[in-house]
Order: sequence, then C-alpha cells, then structure tokens
Amino acid sequence: MLLSIIRQNQKLAAKRNPAFDRNRFAKFLIYFMVAFWAAYLIFIGVMLSFAFEDIFPSMEPYHIMNQGLIYLLILDFLLRFMLQPAMSQEIKPYLLMPVKKNKLVDTLLLQSGISSYNFFWFFLIIPFALLTIIRFYGLTGILCYLCGIWLLMVMNSYWYLICKTLLNEKLLYILLPIGVYGLLAGTEFIPEGNPVSTFMMNLGEGFIEGNILAFLGVIAAILLLLLVNRKLQLHFIYNEIAKVEDTKMKHVSEYKFLDRYGDVGEYLRLELKLCFRNKTVKTQFRMGFIIMLAFSALIAFTDVYDGTGMINFICIYNFAILSIMTLGQVMSFEGNYLDGLMSRKESIYNLLRAKYYLNCIIVFIPFLIMMIPVAKGKIPFLMALSYMLFTAGFVFAMMLQLAVYNKKTLPLNANVMRSNRGSSLFQTIIISCAFFLPLIINKALTAFFEQDTACIIMMIIGLLLIATHNIWIKNIYNRFMKRRYENMEGFRDSR
Repeated sequence: MLLSIIRQNQKLAAKRNPAFDRNRFAKFLIYFMVAFWAAYLIFIGVMLSFAFEDIFPSMEPYHIMNQGLIYLLILDFLLRFMLQPAMSQEIKPYLLMPVKKNKLVDTLLLQSGISSYNFFWFFLIIPFALLTIIRFYGLTGILCYLCGIWLLMVMNSYWYLICKTLLNEKLLYILLPIGVYGLLAGTEFIPEGNPVSTFMMNLGEGFIEGNILAFLGVIAAILLLLLVNRKLQLHFIYNEIAKVEDTKMKHVSEYKFLDRYGDVGEYLRLELKLCFRNKTVKTQFRMGFIIMLAFSALIAFTDVYDGTGMINFICIYNFAILSIMTLGQVMSFEGNYLDGLMSRKESIYNLLRAKYYLNCIIVFIPFLIMMIPVAKGKIPFLMALSYMLFTAGFVFAMMLQLAVYNKKTLPLNANVMRSNRGSSLFQTIIISCAFFLPLIINKALTAFFEQDTACIIMMIIGLLLIATHNIWIKNIYNRFMKRRYENMEGFRDSR
C-alpha cells in the first residue's frame, strides 16, 4: 500500500539524515517536551472538571467544555503552523516516480487525517470526560465523545492545509482565516445568546449521546474540505515545487540610502534582500507575526493570560520570536557563499554588525504591537520598554553566539520545516535560554525588588550591552575566525 511505503520512507529519511546521530539530545528534548505538555494537559483536564463544577453549578462541566471547543479548535489551528509541515514538501520526492499524482495526493491527505497529532488533545479531553461524562453516559458516551473530538481535529487539519497552501502562494490569502474567524467572533459576541458557543455545546452533547446527525454533519464538512484540499494541492503543486517564476517585471529596490554606511550598509542591503526575497525567511516572519498578534490580542481583550508569569512570557516571546527565527540560523544561509565573504577583510565582522542593527530595528515592530495591551492597561509601559531593550541587548548577544558554532548550510530556497532540521545541541540550548533565561532573571529580580525596579535593572542591562555591542561582536568575530576552517568545512559538506 502506498501509505505504508511513504511512512517507511519518511522513517528511513530521518534515520539516514547526517544530523541524526549528533541530534540525539535535541530529539530527547523534543520527546521530553511532548511528555511535559501531555502531563500538563492531563492536569488541566482534571482541574477544569472541578473548576467548572464550582464556577457554573447550574450547568454540567461538559456543557462548559463543549462551549469552549471553538477556542480549542482555533488554538489547534495556530499550533499547526509551527508543528505540521505543508504537503508539498512530502510530495516532491515522488513526482518523478511512476505513481499517479491523484493517488499520491489522496494518500498524503489520508496520512494527514490519521496523523497522531490529531489525537494529542485527548490528553486534555480523556481525564475531563472520565470525571464528568462517565457518571451520566458511561463508557459508551466517552467513546462517542472522543470519536467526535477526533473528527473535529481531522476537519481542523484539512482546514489548516487549505490555509497553509494558499498562504504559501500569496500572503494576501491570510485574509481567509482572518475573515472566517472574524465572522465567527462577530456571530458569537454581537447577537445575544452566543450562537456559536451554543451550537458547539449542542454538537458536543450530540457526540456524547451518539446522535448520528452530529457525526454526519462533521463528516460532511470533512469531505467538503478534503475535496477542496485535493483540488488546491493538484493545482498549486507544480507552481510550488517546479518553482514557476513570475514573468512580470518588478521594481527591485537597491536601497541606495544604505550607501552612506559603507561596508555595514552593503551587508544591511544583503540582509534586507534575504528577508524580502527568501521564501523561508518570509514564511518565518509571517508565522511569528501571526502568533505575536494572537498573543497580544489575547492579553489586551481577554482575561486568559492575566497572570504575571504568562504576561512576562508573552512579553519576551513577542519581542524575541521574529529575531530568534532568523538569528537561530545565523551564518547558515551565508554558508552558500561563505568562501566569497571570507575573501574580504573583516567581512564577517561587518556582516554580524549588520545583522545586529537590522534585528534592533525589527524589535520596534513588536514594541508597537505591544502598545495595544499597554493602552488597555494590561501591561505597564515600563515593562514593555524594559523587555524591548533587554531583548536588543541580552537576547541578541546570546543568539549571535551561534555564529561561532553554526556550520550547517541551509539552501536559500529551503522550506521552513527543512530549515529547522539538523539543529545542533548548542543551538537548541541557546534558543531555549533566549526564551526562558530572561524570565528566570526577572523572577530573581522581583524576589528582591519591586516589579518597576526589576524592569529598570533589566533595562540597564540591555542598554549596557547595546552600548558595548562593538566589543562583544568583535569577540564573536575573533572566535569565529579561530574556527573558520572547521566551520567552512562543515558549510561545504552540507551544501
């Protein structure tokens, strides 16, 4: 069967990857995080059953959970952008083989439907159902409910694939999910009675009771999305994989205003062209920007993340995510033409300075977005300012250390999932520290000082590192030059 052959080939490809042996710790870390979140979801499922019973004594807890299923589906949709690859990269190896393209697309769509990720939310649902549903409907009710939740996740998977395929073609298609979820929000909050939540509550109860109409309705939606997906994949697959070029003449900016900055201006020009022309970098920025907006909106307009810990995490996440996506792979794209860069004196030093300056400019984007929760009074302005300066100083200084140790070339036209494969142990540790070390520092400071004082101290740390950036960038450059032959060999071997 074609499905079993494809799955076997995917396992072999992972084992034969040159990075397989040296990434065992990274894989262990991934499995550990999956286990951690599974345990965390189980804990949440147990706690929600008691919390709903106390907060809503006039309703059964599973009614409240069913009302919130729409929010669970939205969260699942956003997470798939980080965790689920596009279908096109799975199809590419089989295009030249004697396999019908229709059959290949159908098989990969089936694989997406039966993916183990569609069962991940069961860690939340099963403990909740065991505590709330079993006493009324028994084991049969739980099994029917789980089947219904699985069908909703499969439907969400195909909806995500449609949006992902269209977004890979044009950024303008982001209006599709925004429009759909905006329509749902308007339907939910503008009329009285919360129609969307009420519908989801009735649908969930239909699952529990084994109502055949509830299951048939979701199955019909899955089949409709499956047909749309099939048509889209067959339509766009050759444009995306065969790299069909746009023949229209376009105005290409030469960024003449950067000429006044000498060599650093030249490398700033190179970085800007990398950002605006490289599909991988554009996709990374797009994903980070969407997540950043979602988190900022949740803080500003809901009470979901009102806790101090989550506010601090979202602050550092919003400020760091865009730059971490690019600085986490610093020098990897340059590995394609590193020999040319090494032919000029201190070119790497100027390149690192250009990367730092560009990311310092980029950090103003999340700062402006964070003004929304600041205006709503959810985040103090001093906290937003301190995290921005701390990110520009401390976090960027930490991320640029990867310039010394990264030695794997990434193709300039690689997709996002491929660009994240083969990460080294040091790279994994640095990226993790970039997210969590600022939180630890903030927690330590707030243990001894007031929150405002802690923010001022973090601001001073950031300003000191910004003021001395030439010194520590020079140090990174000198360490890179000591390892240049080892790194150049690694870049050449991985081209």
